Amino acid sequence: MPLTAPVRRVTSTVTSTVASAAGGALAAATGTIAALRPAAQPLHPAGTVAAGTLVTTAAEDDGRPTTGVDLLDRRAELLVTARLSRAVGLPAPVPDIWGLALRLTADGETGDVLLASTGWNGPLRFLLAPRREGAARPLTTLLPYRTPAGPLVIGAWPTAGEQGNAWTLSWARGAGAWHAFGRLELDRHVGDDLDGPDDELELDPVLHQVPGLEQYPALARLRLPSYRAARASR
Repeated sequence: MPLTAPVRRVTSTVTSTVASAAGGALAAATGTIAALRPAAQPLHPAGTVAAGTLVTTAAEDDGRPTTGVDLLDRRAELLVTARLSRAVGLPAPVPDIWGLALRLTADGETGDVLLASTGWNGPLRFLLAPRREGAARPLTTLLPYRTPAGPLVIGAWPTAGEQGNAWTLSWARGAGAWHAFGRLELDRHVGDDLDGPDDELELDPVLHQVPGLEQYPALARLRLPSYRAARASR
């Protein structure tokens, strides 16, 4: 039975309140980490940066469903700045949450996509997964984007034999099947030892959204406080 308008309003209010509270908790946790370990970035304190390209394919050529998002539906070539990092900064070989941050540039416009080490199949893609290896394991955006086709998750699967250099990017509706839409290729190998250059990057998928990949308001409330806390600690 469809929700009535009052029920939808109550549901929206409860969701916003919970997201705001969770966002405050994340901000507090970020501030605590910053106090215990002062650094330019309290989370993902060290990483390695590389340039590359993302070549996407046309949905009509592959026969995959369309989403109404140009990045996921059309053929294009985008410039990429990528950063592989450990979220907590634990020393190897201790497992950590890995992050792959992407700044995409096309026609002078930029957008940020942040992926983290998670499971891959079904609901596991919504659960963070500590790993010893970062460049050879799958990552997802963890939280869904709002798109014309509904909530979509983006994932990156390391290309066999090219771990640390290339990933296949895919999208999925919720816990459904993955649909490959592009290949991310870096101009240098990015290893788990993170011994490469680490330029200072401020990536923010809330402030720098890829056209068509919108943040749900509740999820933006969840993320923004921790981002502000991280900036304030610098």
